[in-house]
Amino acid sequence: MSEVAARYRRVADGFGRRLTGVREDQWNGPTPCTEWDVRALVVHVIATQGRVVAMVTGAPPPEVEEDGDLAAQWSTATASVTAALDDPELSSKTVGGSFGEQPFESLVSRLLCSDTIFHTWDLARATGQDEALDREAVEKAMEFLEPLDDAIRRPGGFAPRIDPPPDADVQIRLLNFGGRADRTT
Repeated sequence: MSEVAARYRRVADGFGRRLTGVREDQWNGPTPCTEWDVRALVVHVIATQGRVVAMVTGAPPPEVEEDGDLAAQWSTATASVTAALDDPELSSKTVGGSFGEQPFESLVSRLLCSDTIFHTWDLARATGQDEALDREAVEKAMEFLEPLDDAIRRPGGFAPRIDPPPDADVQIRLLNFGGRADRTT
């Protein structure tokens, strides 16, 4: 298993744990992504997995049933990503997109893991769950995102960056970079 496949599995597992921890009375609650409630945030993350896999398979991305079993849909979506990562032909296949052409494995490493790690924290914060993120995935997300700082500050992208405290750990730096305040800011 590649480093990317292993990291993706950890990131996906982290989101999945928070997803299964959502209580029934929390689905309509607010999230740090002000345009989404908890349900819409989860639907977005599931749909993103499907869109990324569709880029490599050529099949249309599956529709997410907002009122369906989101945990089951998450499991199906992540299984599709891991299957593509585990297939040497698909993982090395070049795909296009807003970040240019790159192998599917690179797209998962850079974009999908970063998006999912941010939304794992969003889901945890919104539902009062453990906010600690996979440190290696956080470090890799920072490596990918920092050079794109200006490009990701657009409508529908990241909020304005927050200056982290000088002694901030890598998770706080990532969250602040993404415009999210941690529990101490």
